[in-house]
Parts: sequence; structure tokens; C-alpha cells
Amino acid sequence: MKKVSLGLILLCLLFFVSVNLTLAQNYPDKAIQLVVPWTPGGSNDVLARLIGQKLLEKWKQPVVVENRPGAAGNIGATLVAKAAPDGYTLLVAAQNILAINPTLYSNSPFDTFKDFTPIATMGAVPVLLTVNPSVPAHSVKELVAIAKSKSEGLTYGSSGIGSPQHLTAELFMKMAGVKMVHVAYKGAAQTIPDLISGQIQVLCCPINSILPHVKSGKVRALAVAGVKRVPSLPDLPTVTEAGVKNVLSDIWISIVGPKGMAPGTVNKINSEVAKILASDDVVKNLRMQGIEPLIHTPADFAKLIRSDYDRWSKLIKELGIRAEQ
Repeated sequence: MKKVSLGLILLCLLFFVSVNLTLAQNYPDKAIQLVVPWTPGGSNDVLARLIGQKLLEKWKQPVVVENRPGAAGNIGATLVAKAAPDGYTLLVAAQNILAINPTLYSNSPFDTFKDFTPIATMGAVPVLLTVNPSVPAHSVKELVAIAKSKSEGLTYGSSGIGSPQHLTAELFMKMAGVKMVHVAYKGAAQTIPDLISGQIQVLCCPINSILPHVKSGKVRALAVAGVKRVPSLPDLPTVTEAGVKNVLSDIWISIVGPKGMAPGTVNKINSEVAKILASDDVVKNLRMQGIEPLIHTPADFAKLIRSDYDRWSKLIKELGIRAEQ
């Protein structure tokens, strides 16, 4: 009886492996939908269209980018979470969707770990700590000293409660032991103009949005909130190098699918995306836009999601930050 049972188990395993290999070999045999849960033009959209075009050239199947904005990315994410796990409906997911939103929203429509399959990372957008030039700070140390000396507090802007800009600033204040006054905007559009005009004094901003204004001198960059310096501003220190440790806030952008995707299909997509991101023309293209190519295996990507989820959820709960849809 035991021999029969063991034989059946081995037969089932062989069948599973065979089906998985067949699916991976035939994939894709029709159009792939890449859902971008934001409006066109941002980093997520740029990466989706670049990678999508390269995949089309390789696989000779259409890769359709569909923008489904709303609810801080949750609308598009929910659509993909409920899709068939066949690899033909995928989500271009920024860090906040997977690592921040489930804790930030009490009525989150999905569970990061139960509803998605990690597939591949594509890029990271470093966040810069910047100030209006009227602020007499040319280093992080000087900014901290000014923030501690001002009883009324410096003002810092963000694109909304729980946004990466907001949480980066909150993390910086916690680690530096300072307080600043939060000015929350309904989106990112007005934050940079108001920083330039002096309506707000401090802004933690993705590099691709703020870099032209840093180079023109309209705003001053003090540090980058990442593990390393950025090629476009090689003399700019990290926040850690500048004296405030553990302020890490690269905004990564990735591809995930519905839970239950075949491992062979996942690995096939991951391998092709990694090859695209390693090509010289793509690296140059992305870096010109302030995006650093980011390559992980599916397993390492899953660890990254868990690490950032734990890190940001701890801060959100500690500070009692909530946002409702």
C-alpha cells in the first residue's frame, strides 16, 4: 500500500512538472496585459512601456499597457489580484502598493502575500532630501540644527498622507530627532512649484521629478535617501553618510501577477526582464530619467517585499498614520 501511495505521489509530481514546463515553453501565445495603476507619464508608466516594447520584440506577442489609476494604485492592483494566474494579466507595482498600502488603508482590498506572485523588479527611483534655497542649510547636519532651533518648525510637503514622500520625511525626522510641519497635497503636481516658490521649505522627492530643478539651482539637494549615491549626482552624500542612519527610501517598481502562477512562467518573465535591464541602451535610457535598473530573482524579490512591508508597516503603526479610500 505504501509503495502504491508513493508511486502515485511521484506520478503526480512528474505530471505537475511536465505541465509547468509545457506552459513555460508555450508562453506567451497571445497578448499580455500590463496594468499600470497610475496615469501615463510617471516612472511606472515609463518602465512598463519600455519593458513592454522589448518583450514584444523578443516574444512577437503584443504587450498592452493599460493605465488604471485611482485609490493610490489600489484599483489597478485589485483588478490584477482577481485575474486568472496564467501570466497574461500582470501588474506594474510600485513599492507603496505592496509594502505600504495594505497597512495604510484599514479596508485594503487585497493582501500582498496572499493575492500576488512576485515576478521581477525593474527599477528603483532614489528619493532626494531637498530644501528651498532660502533655507540656510547646505548639509543634513545644518538642516537638523535649523529644525531643532525653530520653535515654529520648518514645513515639508508631500503628495499625500502615507505617500513615499510623507513616509520618507517622517522616517528622517524620527532618526534625526527633529520635528517639521507636514503640508499634505492632493497629489505631487504642486509640491515642487511650492518648494521653488518657498511655500514649503523641505521636500523628500523622487529624483526623476526634482533633478532638473536641482541642476538649475532652483532647489538645493542635501542628500539621497538610499543605500548608495546616484550616478547623476555623484557628489551628493547619502543621508547615512551625512550623519543620520537608517533613512532608506528607494521607490522600487516591479512586476507581479495573481497568486498561483506557474513557476516556469514566472521564471521565464523574470529572466527576460533581467536581460532587458542589463542591456547598455536600457541602462543609459533609464539613468537619464533618474531610474536605476533593479534586478532580482523572484525569491529575492519576495524577500524585498517582506523586508519593506515590515519596515514601513512598523513606522505607520508607530506614528498612527491612516488613510481612507
